[in-house]
Amino acid sequence: MADASIENAGLVIVDKAAGITSHDVVSRCRKIFNTRRVGHAGTLDPMATGVLVIGVERATKLLGLLSLTTKSYTATIRLGAATDTDDREGRIISRGAVSAICDDEITRAVADLTGDISQVPAKVSAIKVDGRRAHALARTGAEFDLAARPVRVSRFEIRAIRRPGDDGGESGFLDLDVEVDCSAGTYIRSLARDLGDALGSGGHLTALRRTAVGPFTLDHARTLDVLAETPELSLTIDQAALLSFPRRDIDDDEAESISQGRWLVPLGLKGIHVGVDPRGQAIALIEEKGRRASSVMVVRPATLR
Repeated sequence: MADASIENAGLVIVDKAAGITSHDVVSRCRKIFNTRRVGHAGTLDPMATGVLVIGVERATKLLGLLSLTTKSYTATIRLGAATDTDDREGRIISRGAVSAICDDEITRAVADLTGDISQVPAKVSAIKVDGRRAHALARTGAEFDLAARPVRVSRFEIRAIRRPGDDGGESGFLDLDVEVDCSAGTYIRSLARDLGDALGSGGHLTALRRTAVGPFTLDHARTLDVLAETPELSLTIDQAALLSFPRRDIDDDEAESISQGRWLVPLGLKGIHVGVDPRGQAIALIEEKGRRASSVMVVRPATLR
């Protein structure tokens, strides 16, 4: 028997506007889809725009299992000043000259920040320090340090350089439009800060747009205003599971077993995969361990089928 939590379950890929939080987006989606069962997979800063993955109804249980290990951004980095938040919303804490910085120096500094690097997150990040978010501590004026962590920047590409006096260039600053592909946990504002430090000018982020998270891109995304007019899922729970995980076809008997929490015979598959019945329905996310292929999430429990 069909259930509303399945029929209405899926992902909404929101093109977040600037000036609102990820929690604001969740609140709006609860009203738009008329349900409390809404969550997000990874936050976007209020300043940032672009891809935010939202789960609705039973698809909220998918969010923690999605492989969102790669992210892509377009951004503008401003050289010539450092801020206490590493972005345009912070207070300028130092200034540096940009007139002597040549294109080759910028290219070399960008190359040094590409690949496997060690990065200190911004103090206004969501990382926890003694049980409190770093950004909350920073607002109190508390002194603290964050440990560097390994991240991977697989692509850091300069798309445009705007110098003072150029069309669109602001006096005293040098602006770089860049594209970045990176691992989850990479802070683009920290790249801006570190690039400015390497060039001796100071640097901070003035614009950030996330263009992809894992397999979800701006092609899937819609603004909240569009969703308010037409409340539709971007991907049903079946489409989301099939896009996000490798597929294992199962017969009706296997579907019945796994939907009741029993295990299947392993096939030698690695990682989490989705068990799909003969009707193309996602029944469960499955992971093999030893002699068992067990569910890590039952998409369609026997009671809802």
